[in-house]
Amino acid sequence: MKKIDKPKLVTHLKSGNYIYRYVLVDRFKHDSKNHYGFDVKEEKTEQEIFALVTPRKLRRKYIIKDGKKNSSE
Repeated sequence: MKKIDKPKLVTHLKSGNYIYRYVLVDRFKHDSKNHYGFDVKEEKTEQEIFALVTPRKLRRKYIIKDGKKNSSE
């Protein structure tokens, strides 16, 4: 992992005809006691690793409108 002395909020990189803009998303303290689940080798948090490993399940939500629900009575 690369150490940055002064982090920039926005970093611009150019490749060919495209400009890529990266924005600082998270900032948290990382030491031996406080690491907030961040894995230095993977460069991801535990939640991001868990989301990649476990398959997503689709959930269906059924919305019943008030008018339809009471009309059968």
